[in-house]
Amino acid sequence: MIKMSSGVAGVMMALAISLSAGMASEMAKAAEPGLKEGPSGAAMVVDALVARPLLAAATVGGTAVFIVSLPFSALGGNVGESAETLILTPAEAAFRRCLGCSVSQRRDEF
Repeated sequence: MIKMSSGVAGVMMALAISLSAGMASEMAKAAEPGLKEGPSGAAMVVDALVARPLLAAATVGGTAVFIVSLPFSALGGNVGESAETLILTPAEAAFRRCLGCSVSQRRDEF
């Protein structure tokens, strides 16, 4: 098993978040509101090879941060909000959205 330092994990999580946000904004700019055109092949390749593995790593890292911060978020009364931010958001972006899409929805939900 490969051991990863916390600095490398933090850089990977930051890269995954910035990459997904940047790709989402670029795809939103390129899409016309009335068109039902799907994502391009290049967007699918970048999504499959770069964004999805980084978002999966961000989900695992977010889970670890959630577990560590659970006592503090329980005392503060925001366990649900922290779980949604640290685990559910990157998990939906990694595993729920269609390949190359910018919105965390399945293709048939558009």
